[in-house]
Amino acid sequence: MGVARGVVIAACLASGGCFPRESQTIGAIDPMSSIPAIQKAAESRNQNAVPALVAQLNNDDPAIRFYAFGALERITGQTFDYRYFDDVDERRPAIERWQRWLKQRKT
Repeated sequence: MGVARGVVIAACLASGGCFPRESQTIGAIDPMSSIPAIQKAAESRNQNAVPALVAQLNNDDPAIRFYAFGALERITGQTFDYRYFDDVDERRPAIERWQRWLKQRKT
C-alpha cells in the first residue's frame, strides 16, 4: 500500500499536479491563471478586458489588484487615484470612480 501511494504521489508531482489548471482568464480563482491573462490584456491594450480588470480592483489578492491596476493604467491612461495596497475602505472611492467611468463609456 505504501509503495502504491508513493507511485501515485510521484506521478502527480511529475505531471505538475493531480488537478488540471484553470484556463488563463481574468478573474480566475488561481492567481497563476489570472495574472498571465491580465498581463496579456495589458500588452495588447485590450479594451474589451477593461470591465473585467475593473472588477479585479477589489480582489482579495493584492498581486491581482496590482496587475489589474497596471493593466488598466496602460490600456486607458487613467488611475483615478487608485492604490492597490490600500485597505478595502480606502480603495472604495477610487473603485467607484473606475466604475462610474466605465459606465459612462458604455453610454
